[in-house]
Amino acid sequence: MSDHALRLLREQPHLAELAAFPFNFDLARADHGEAVRLASGGPLEAVAGDDTGGTYFVCGDGSVLYADSEGSAGIIGNSVDEALEVLVGLPGWHDHLGLAPADGEEKIRAAVAETEEEIREYHGIDDERTELRAGLGLPERSPVELVGLLHAALLRTEPDFLLLNAEEGGAHALLDRHPRPPLWETVLARGRTDLTLLREGSAWDEMAEDRARRALALRAAQFDRREGDLPLLRHLLRHEAEASMTDELRLAAVLVGLYGQAEDLPLLYEVRETDFDTWCGLGGMPEPGADPAELRRWARGLDDSLFGTDPADEPLFTWTGLAHEQGLVELARAALIRRLDDIDFRAYCDARDGKAMERRDASQLSSLVHEFEQLGDSFQALRAQRLYVPLQTRAWDRVSALLRLARLEREESQFGAAIRTLTSLRDTLAEPDGGNGDGDGDSSLGHWQRTNLGAYIVEEHYAVARTAATDTALADEVRAVTVAAGELLARLSGTARANVERHLAGTTDIRTDTRTDIHADTDADPGAGVSAEPTPPQPSAG
Repeated sequence: MSDHALRLLREQPHLAELAAFPFNFDLARADHGEAVRLASGGPLEAVAGDDTGGTYFVCGDGSVLYADSEGSAGIIGNSVDEALEVLVGLPGWHDHLGLAPADGEEKIRAAVAETEEEIREYHGIDDERTELRAGLGLPERSPVELVGLLHAALLRTEPDFLLLNAEEGGAHALLDRHPRPPLWETVLARGRTDLTLLREGSAWDEMAEDRARRALALRAAQFDRREGDLPLLRHLLRHEAEASMTDELRLAAVLVGLYGQAEDLPLLYEVRETDFDTWCGLGGMPEPGADPAELRRWARGLDDSLFGTDPADEPLFTWTGLAHEQGLVELARAALIRRLDDIDFRAYCDARDGKAMERRDASQLSSLVHEFEQLGDSFQALRAQRLYVPLQTRAWDRVSALLRLARLEREESQFGAAIRTLTSLRDTLAEPDGGNGDGDGDSSLGHWQRTNLGAYIVEEHYAVARTAATDTALADEVRAVTVAAGELLARLSGTARANVERHLAGTTDIRTDTRTDIHADTDADPGAGVSAEPTPPQPSAG
């Protein structure tokens, strides 16, 4: 990608002045005013701006991303040279974001001519355009060609150039409103190709042994069902069982079962008995010797409740998971961020209107946290978890959610926030009903000291103390967390405490590293340090 024109603008002030006025590409306005970044983590350099507060960024591959002051962004050229061709050739390009080559030459030329006539009422553009094109070596293109370049560039914005607010994590809206194919269509394209190959008798073993391709082929078969597919479905089913219990294994069993063939009952039974997870996941399946009609009823019931024939009815997470498996990471990330932004906006509106956030978002938020963590995006996972925590009403669920929140804050080096979250967690352990004194009580945390949850709580306290110790401004808070960790460790049952100590033995021992400092600060009160004698476990309520 060429940056020839940008170099000339930086070297020749007269050309830079022409670009700034009347074509609104001003090198002196490169400060966007707020921190932004690409969701992909790719490089982004602000090179110019305009008089409306918009900014032109150059991305890692040379593409130019324009972000306006209203929270929208889009690619406007494959290079600075191409972007300047558009800006100089279409000085009213903002008015042409809705145009596309499909609109036809007559409509495009009429729209461009109308906009340019309006501009000429205030200042010249014709002689200036000729001079700047010559100075930068830009070709003279027709309005139709330029609209085509702009349109093609805009369609490349998402997913690879999704622009985020760097602090809050929300995504900018698309600069244009051109329709894009739905997520499922892009994800399913490879599966449809592979399904065709399978039907032609090609690459059965190669495809069946590739988990990502196998899953996509099964999804393609879900939405394009044909009578002759039973042999290939049996083949995919056998191989999918090797991955243990997956949604696609259940789908394969359903697709085979819908044929209602008695000879498939032994195969389905064998698949169900693969391991405990498949036994549970395929529960209710008829056993060998059952009436084939019973098999068909079982398959239809699952098909109606879980699958169906319309890809648009599938949950978002089906497609983001399959996109991730294909290596389409940015496609998955962009779709997940857009969904999180929708939930975040609803939460903002609810808070503004004095309403509680809807609990229907809780399961989606939990899935979003999981999916973002699978993508290695702890920043977005943290956004989702912060929305998820207030929706938890049961004490056990609140503590579990706070524990995960603290871990994500720690992973994002937000140590002060993690310490405050752990304080809230301990408050919930002390008063599971929130201290409201309503007498209802909440017994869900009655035996947390004997559970993995208790062990994880202690381990996270030590982990936060260990990592936050690098921040000298938090020295007092780190000591407090370390003391709290020791007190919580002492409350664990013998088995849980031993497990934690074995786990901590494999890490830098924060207790050993900081205990000297703790006792140095608490010599006046010998009982203020970490308890040496753990509290004996209480008898089980059961």
